[in-house]
Amino acid sequence: MSSYKAAFILLCTTACLAVPPPPGPNIVMMLVDDWGWANVGYHRNPPTKEVVTPNIDSLVRQGLELDQHYVFNVCSPSRSSLMSGRLPIHVNDLNIEPDYYNPDDPVSGFSAIPRNMTGIAQKMKLGGYDTHQVGKWDAGMATHTHTPKGRGFDSSFGYFHHANDFYTEIDGKPCNKTKIVDIWVTDKPGYGLNGTGPDNYEEGLFKEQLLKVVNEHDTGKPLFLYYAPHIVHAPLQVPQRYQDKFSFIDDHDRQIYHAMVNYLDDVVGELVDALKKKGLWENLLFVTSSDNGGPVYPGGGANNYPLKGGKASDWQGGIRSNAFVSGGYLPEKMRGKKLDGYIHLADWYATFCALANVDPTDEAAAKADLPPIDSLNMWPLISGETMTSPRVDIPISYKTLISGEYKILTGTNNQAGYTGPQYPNQTNPNGGINIFQQCGDGCLYNIMTDPEERVDLAAKMPDKLKEMQQKLAQYQKTHFAPDRGSPWPGACDAALNTYNGFWGPFVP
Repeated sequence: MSSYKAAFILLCTTACLAVPPPPGPNIVMMLVDDWGWANVGYHRNPPTKEVVTPNIDSLVRQGLELDQHYVFNVCSPSRSSLMSGRLPIHVNDLNIEPDYYNPDDPVSGFSAIPRNMTGIAQKMKLGGYDTHQVGKWDAGMATHTHTPKGRGFDSSFGYFHHANDFYTEIDGKPCNKTKIVDIWVTDKPGYGLNGTGPDNYEEGLFKEQLLKVVNEHDTGKPLFLYYAPHIVHAPLQVPQRYQDKFSFIDDHDRQIYHAMVNYLDDVVGELVDALKKKGLWENLLFVTSSDNGGPVYPGGGANNYPLKGGKASDWQGGIRSNAFVSGGYLPEKMRGKKLDGYIHLADWYATFCALANVDPTDEAAAKADLPPIDSLNMWPLISGETMTSPRVDIPISYKTLISGEYKILTGTNNQAGYTGPQYPNQTNPNGGINIFQQCGDGCLYNIMTDPEERVDLAAKMPDKLKEMQQKLAQYQKTHFAPDRGSPWPGACDAALNTYNGFWGPFVP
């Protein structure tokens, strides 16, 4: 072979090897706040005029319902899990405010996600994505690293705490009796946003930002859009024209809650229309989950019928979430189906990394001696390549484990009761909300044959109970529980003096 020919072959081979992988699909991740199992149309059979979600229901019909999708029972741990790719017991299982700080631990002495864990948006950037966050964050704010921009988002528009007022953006925690506004735009306070946007309503502001991101997106790059609506978290507030649609509901909290869900459904409809008009839909995966079950305690307004319990409990009503995938990237053979394999919210990290052709390994966390990711790639399951989920165990919390068909709960568990189809409309006046069930070393349920958790099998199946206890004990040994400190005065100092009345990062 001539040297010229050999060189030519080598050049062609090198060029072929240098061809980058094709860009991943566009991805929209929507994480709805405090969304009850029975507060969406596709979970209501027969239908009820209280639940009006035609756009979401249409996405489910055209997509894939995820029937066994699990989350933590409250907000911040779920959001930390999604962003970091860890189960909550390995990143954050405390729903504390974002102003906590322990100066003795510069890595993990903060609320939510430790400083040195790599966020999913940082991974998506490596895959060539434009990354944007809209809505609730609740995954830390102590340093600039903790903010959405610090975690890899090109732009962000939202708030840091568990909740704020839908009309004033004021958070409920004052500083020296001064009310603090909680709204942040990428790297600065959201000055001048109070009382603007559609209906002067925060979710209207978020909708405007969503549409702006989509309309201005450079279609030469894939889009990663994380939308975390404030809806349906307290305070229960909604424009009057939406509330009026549900005036037939006699319970005030439930009336507003359902109106808020309907508002969200309209936002989803406009977002999908914008994505289609921009030409993004056919190569897009639209992923949706709730961050926890609906709040069925007084003032919550939600409903998880027929599941047991609700938000802030480890019963199925608190941790089994509304979830589905839709969009043109979903293989046709999987559309209109229901998937029963286990998926945890943390699993989207590795799944999105696989779609973006990037390695999900968190090298920065390893260097800081932090827990590795737990996330498992669910795309083979979702795409129909395999029929078996790679996830068999879900350590829900320090005291609760799902393994195979079984679930063990230990200790004292609140909300050990059930609501009716229209709770709290006197359908079940006792509701079970203030009922506590003492599980001690273990209550055992088969959640496949008994999804409502009515039959405790602990006494009948002692061997299975012992097996589950031992598995839970092993997971408990891996519990990540750093000293996160306490509310730090510097957070208020920064809000009052650096940001002129807005919450923001307060540690250098």
